[in-house]
Amino acid sequence: MYSSIKTALLDGIKTVPVTVEVDINTGLPMFDMVGNLAPEVREAKERVKTALHNCGIILPPKRITVNMIPAKIRKNGTGFDLPIAIALLIGLGVIEEKKCQEILFVGELSLNGEINPVKGILPIVSDAVEKGVECIVLPYQNKNEARLIPKAKIYAFSNLWQIIDFLNNDKYEEDDDSEYKNIVQDYSKIADFSEINGQKYLKRTCEVAASGMHNIMMVGPPGAGKTMIAERLPSILPPLTENERLELSKIYSICGLLDNSTTLLSKRPFRSPHHSVTNAGLIGGGIDLKPGEISLAHNGVLFLDELTEFKRNTIEVLRQPMEERKIHLTRNNKSTIYPADFLLVTAMNPCKCGYFPDMQKCRCTETSRRNYLNKISQPLLDRIDLCVTAETLNYKDLITKQKNESSQSIRERVINVHKIQLERYKDEQFNYNSQIPSNKIERYCFLDNELKAYMENIYEQKMLTARTYHKILRVARTIADMAQSKDIKIIHLKEAVSYRGATDKFWGGLIE
Repeated sequence: MYSSIKTALLDGIKTVPVTVEVDINTGLPMFDMVGNLAPEVREAKERVKTALHNCGIILPPKRITVNMIPAKIRKNGTGFDLPIAIALLIGLGVIEEKKCQEILFVGELSLNGEINPVKGILPIVSDAVEKGVECIVLPYQNKNEARLIPKAKIYAFSNLWQIIDFLNNDKYEEDDDSEYKNIVQDYSKIADFSEINGQKYLKRTCEVAASGMHNIMMVGPPGAGKTMIAERLPSILPPLTENERLELSKIYSICGLLDNSTTLLSKRPFRSPHHSVTNAGLIGGGIDLKPGEISLAHNGVLFLDELTEFKRNTIEVLRQPMEERKIHLTRNNKSTIYPADFLLVTAMNPCKCGYFPDMQKCRCTETSRRNYLNKISQPLLDRIDLCVTAETLNYKDLITKQKNESSQSIRERVINVHKIQLERYKDEQFNYNSQIPSNKIERYCFLDNELKAYMENIYEQKMLTARTYHKILRVARTIADMAQSKDIKIIHLKEAVSYRGATDKFWGGLIE
């Protein structure tokens, strides 16, 4: 007896349709599984056999073969238990195949027949609906997450017998206690810029960064407020769009961090990994190629505090994702792509003791400072748009009780600048000034002869690289948008150049 069942395999935040075939035939009694299977999928044989046995269904002493199509793609995860069990039940005549033809099954089985939740339900359901399969049978504990896709017909069950009863007798108790809710980000629970005294220059830099989605580095002594400012950057970013919420929620679903929520994620993520993070922890990887911190920070902020404490080879792996806004992971002939469009914010001290260039406090030698700063390579510095100095906060600013500008008022200006960019780039493959490709710089960052002469002088004087030169023009475009100016002017260029000040101050002539 032959039977087949639809299921799906995660591939990044997308899925690959998988067909589970079962053939029960005469021959020597055996249970074989084929189709390029990972160890946890091969173990499904024992879980399924025992679960069926404990549900009163005994497999006959026949030759049973389970195949998973396509065989060229390696199958991993525990979500194949349920579709294998259903295909076997069809082959045994317990349920009719025609009732299962338009249903996608996914779930892990316990030995007693209970159905356990699996990771990545959101992308599985989303892609199934896009491909025309609207009926999905899955674990009860994944129900709320699955229902975040409005067009999906979700049937959630706690054990195998409930599914058999549903397929044979159309019995299903529908509950309406969870349905899609369109909740927008609540900014009231996020740290606010009004809580920060002084540091007007850093606040302005953060507004520029948020307006054009530019990467930023803050260099300054301990206690200057670098971390406080970084933590408040998400509060001035616009709310996530519906597509951004869905894409971000898919990533968190794959990592098992969505927690069967009844809503899509509404807050822009703020990820701040410890400096002991591994390469795989930062960019993703491992045996199953799971997303890393840069993907969990997608559409949000990735904050690397004490940048020089990270292993150099760890932060160097950021270079390609920062340019491409996605990460390609390859392990054992398997390749996966995860989105990684994040706003990078970094903070570091100017030397080991943290007080350079205050020579009354600084205890570091020139060689020590050179070795410390050389932990950050020139190629990585080139990919950071804004590199600024965080000055020591004076006592007057510290104790003042004046009312500081709130994140809400800054956010409103940022939203307006984003609207300008979205309108300008509506026919392009990018949305923000920081993403303007090099071959379109001249079109969107046009400079007249006077401005070209100024930038030529800056280019030679500061010995800029081509990438840094383009970064300055992109930042100038953002500053012009903030000033509601159609064209880039000299004042915008000068401000953009000033945001490379920390590079000149601390790295001038030091980087090898």
